[in-house]
Amino acid sequence: MERRTFLHMAAGTAGAMLVPVFGNAIAAEELQSSMPLSFKKALADAALNAATKAGASYCDVRIGRYLNQFINTRDLTVQSVTNTESSGVGVRVIANGAYGFAATNAMNPDAVAGAARQAVAIARANAKLQTEPVRLAPTKGVGEVAWATPIRKDWRVVPVKEKAEMLIAANKAGLDAGASFMTANLFQVNQQKYFASTDGSYIDQDIHRLWAPLTATAVDKASGKFRSRAGLAPPVGMGYEYFDASPAHKIQAAGGVTTLYKGGYDIVEEARNAGRQAREKLTAKSVEPGKYDLVIAPENLFLTIHESVGHPTELDRVLGYEANYAGTSFCTLDKWETRKFQFGADKVNFFADKSTPGSLGAVGYDDEGVKPKRWDIIKDGILVNYQATRDQAHIIGEKESHGCSYADSWSNVQFQRMPNVSLAAGTARLTPDEMVTDVKKGIYILGRGSYSIDQQRYNFQFGGQLYFEIKDGKIGPMLEDVAYQSNTQEFWNACSAICDERDWRMSGSFFDGKGQPSQVSAVSHGASTTRFNGVKVINTGRKIG
Repeated sequence: MERRTFLHMAAGTAGAMLVPVFGNAIAAEELQSSMPLSFKKALADAALNAATKAGASYCDVRIGRYLNQFINTRDLTVQSVTNTESSGVGVRVIANGAYGFAATNAMNPDAVAGAARQAVAIARANAKLQTEPVRLAPTKGVGEVAWATPIRKDWRVVPVKEKAEMLIAANKAGLDAGASFMTANLFQVNQQKYFASTDGSYIDQDIHRLWAPLTATAVDKASGKFRSRAGLAPPVGMGYEYFDASPAHKIQAAGGVTTLYKGGYDIVEEARNAGRQAREKLTAKSVEPGKYDLVIAPENLFLTIHESVGHPTELDRVLGYEANYAGTSFCTLDKWETRKFQFGADKVNFFADKSTPGSLGAVGYDDEGVKPKRWDIIKDGILVNYQATRDQAHIIGEKESHGCSYADSWSNVQFQRMPNVSLAAGTARLTPDEMVTDVKKGIYILGRGSYSIDQQRYNFQFGGQLYFEIKDGKIGPMLEDVAYQSNTQEFWNACSAICDERDWRMSGSFFDGKGQPSQVSAVSHGASTTRFNGVKVINTGRKIG
């Protein structure tokens, strides 16, 4: 029996969190096996034929093998190694104008055909309560095709011992540099997904993702004060070659305050910087509250994009279909219909794209068999579009899906999930160091921290990992206790400059929750270093009274 459990991660790894683990425990050697393509096609045909004979006007079937390996370390000790596998078949149909869904982990034609018939029966029952029929935007069948994350080194063949030694080496570097405690973890995902539909598609995909978060914690034993500094490197849709970092993958942050990464990751170097900076944070000056010009690196801005742009432009959230899990949206249809709603400054352009190489969301086809594309969501500061699936496209006058349907398991039905939503780079040549030169009173912010946003994705507060004072065009000493407060419209209209394409890079969320029952997806957000004028900053360390 497969089950969803939660792996408890210690405080410090992006905060204390529960990581969803879905499937059965297996040996590491079993991760390397795969299902024959002919077997998957036979199962798919069994479902499609059974659903059609039972009266379905449409059917799609997803055959999935979902593999995970999580390695968790603290200081010089490996705390756990978890390998899981989950395999099964999910069948979605339309009958009498309504959806039905059923799934099975019995991987044989009779069981799959039975699930298809059950899905049709559920659809017929749902149709009695449905007020209008499901309308799917047309998508042309693509026949038999395949897509895979372009990787040079498969994480599944790298020995666990080698990976654990890398994490322990990172922890040791952080401890030697000043940390009192270190955690380093490695999340590795392989999704083997096969999609088939009555539209005529048979799509085989092999998707890989990695994330190696770390946290250094420094303690002042005399006072009991402690500070943490989490890693700044992004999670990626790449193979294990991500850890073969070269000088070309390293970026100096503005003022040389730390090293950042794009396309490759030196985790030992990053741990050393984290240990040193965690210790420095103990004596950093506490920020004076007030209005500041903020220079925000992509390693921080991605989360603000995710929460204030990505989620409020999900069409199901706009329509109120998604409400219980983190609210609805202020980006209502009436604002979009005016074609004049000033979401941000004229230079603010957001686009969506699930095909960006190296991103967490990169796929060849979404979970409705739609090839992803790039489209504008905010153009010249104006709200121009949303994120829509096949059954939502007609609501906003679109003739085709945006290709952003996803399910986190064969046992869950697919629905609209956020694609990679990114801020376009500035068009004028500008580096982060050049951006700082005319900032009189500002703060340079790097890394994700704690955050809060309201149920309409409008009023918010975001922290970070590293803060540096900017005074009279120069980056100065480290600051602490910083959080910026604004509302979505005010914040993006305060955008005054965006660095050019040379500085553009992605970060992202490896475990993004949505829906009830909850599903988890992974999504990246790209940006260049961006300036915002006159933003309210509070001191998170001060107490009333």
